[in-house]
Amino acid sequence: MASQDWFEKDFYAVLGVSKDVSDADLKKTYRKLARQYHPDSNAGDAAAEARFKEISEAYSVLSDSALREEYDQIRAMGSGARFSSGGAGNQGFEDIFRGFGRGGRASATDFDDIVGNLFGGGRFGQTSGGYGGFGGPTKGGDITANTTLDFLTAIRGDTVSLRMADGREVKVKVPAGVSDGQKIRLKGKGQPSPDGGEAGDLVITVAVRPHPVFERSGLNLRVDVPVTYPEAALGATIEVPTLEGEPVRLKIAAGTPSGRVLRVKGKGVTTSKGTGDLLAEVVIAVPDNLSTAALDALEAYAKLSPENPRDDLLTRARTGR
Repeated sequence: MASQDWFEKDFYAVLGVSKDVSDADLKKTYRKLARQYHPDSNAGDAAAEARFKEISEAYSVLSDSALREEYDQIRAMGSGARFSSGGAGNQGFEDIFRGFGRGGRASATDFDDIVGNLFGGGRFGQTSGGYGGFGGPTKGGDITANTTLDFLTAIRGDTVSLRMADGREVKVKVPAGVSDGQKIRLKGKGQPSPDGGEAGDLVITVAVRPHPVFERSGLNLRVDVPVTYPEAALGATIEVPTLEGEPVRLKIAAGTPSGRVLRVKGKGVTTSKGTGDLLAEVVIAVPDNLSTAALDALEAYAKLSPENPRDDLLTRARTGR
């Protein structure tokens, strides 16, 4: 979808939430909408796919506190700049370039230079050597940008093209496993020096759209897996989705409680630091529409199991032990 000014987009209205919505309620609302409009559940429905992209974009901005604050300020001022990136396979890849045409800002934080080496954030006006350390060439100011990636693109990595405000096109290699909030520094792609020194850097902060099924936890991926009560009580072998698309089979031991986490080795996120695991959390699914026969069977089971699972809880509450 073509990028538009944030001023023209009401992300709160897209998600149907108020401007003061809490992070928890925002996430809950997004997950509900993402499940409803996800392409996997609406095959061939172009309108649902467009709606899914719209709510994903809205959530990617509002779920990031820094982006949300900037968005609110832009909407309040009625201005702001937003640019679209080129490159195949990156539809919806959007960037907000801040500080272009202004002097560089001070930076006390070192960022990972994913494209090259590690670079410290230089101060505009700081000498870079020569003339006894005084009055020498100064480094140009940095340009900062925010970029939004789909969950899968962030996990697998890609090379994308960004269109700068001055018309330049910059290619950025996004490494596999880049995480939400991570910064990519491109040396020499910022503002030119005012007196012949080295150019500043382009510092890109990556925002990753959430996935409707998987959540990232470091190098691990987490997924909630619903199982029936008979499967949990008697044991079963179930299929669990993976990010690659092919499900894996997991054995549920008899008597498995809700909340137990099963680990699938090597099915997490792969980066230069290693590969994580897939953590599948068992969630007992309670049916909401039982047949008459099923209800009769369930009532018969209840009569055969008279014990109260809350007896111990009530006893400890009374005695304090």
